[in-house]
Amino acid sequence: MATSSSTSAAFRSPHDPIRVVPLRVDDRLVAPAPGAPPSATPSLTYRAGPLLTAVQSFTFFWGAAWQVQPQAGLAQQINQFFDYVVTSPLLDQMAEYSVPGKAIGHGAHIGTATLAAPAPGPSVLDSDIQQMIQQEISTNSAVPQPTPNSLYFLFLPPGVSVSLDGGSSCTAFCGYHSDINGQIFYAVMPYPDCTGCAGALTVLDAITSTTSHELCEAITDPIPGQGWYDDNNGEIGDICAWKTKKLGVYTVQLE
Repeated sequence: MATSSSTSAAFRSPHDPIRVVPLRVDDRLVAPAPGAPPSATPSLTYRAGPLLTAVQSFTFFWGAAWQVQPQAGLAQQINQFFDYVVTSPLLDQMAEYSVPGKAIGHGAHIGTATLAAPAPGPSVLDSDIQQMIQQEISTNSAVPQPTPNSLYFLFLPPGVSVSLDGGSSCTAFCGYHSDINGQIFYAVMPYPDCTGCAGALTVLDAITSTTSHELCEAITDPIPGQGWYDDNNGEIGDICAWKTKKLGVYTVQLE
């Protein structure tokens, strides 16, 4: 979908792969001009990098806000979503991206942690998040050590934005995934307290939609641009960003 690559390109380095959930954009606002050539047809290719063949998800909820209602209840619902989605038909769909020696199957949700301190400021950097994840892995016995299938999801509380590649959440993107030295895979999910990251969806539906986007992209392209990737359209979620369906009781994105 053209809006995915055009939105993220506004703040990416020309050499950075697309790895974000783009802002929700009304297609009527980005319709091509009369006579404009069609956008490039999606053509995903496998770039020989790692795949998460049996994803092991672990969730971080950063900030004391996740310890009180309504966020405490929302965190529980998010963990229930992970319990469901990693063995759901959505993961069966990911088998399409298996390659010889790397068969993608079901995974498991292996734990969660709420990090009240240090409290996040109103804006955090991706480098801050990387440092915190590494510190928790090193010092918190409740946090599992990384494996080739580990995927750490970090959820930010309301009112906290994250900066990445010169852009900020809710003004340039709604979430992203990345890696630390090609060995620790993680995704960052800002709270959807803006129209561009929620639209008419409920908070939970907006979160499960963007989370499923990043889950599927991290499985198939954990080191952005080295797994399944399209130079013009990005990863498997970017091609159909904000096209959703119901899976059980949850809203997920098409891939």
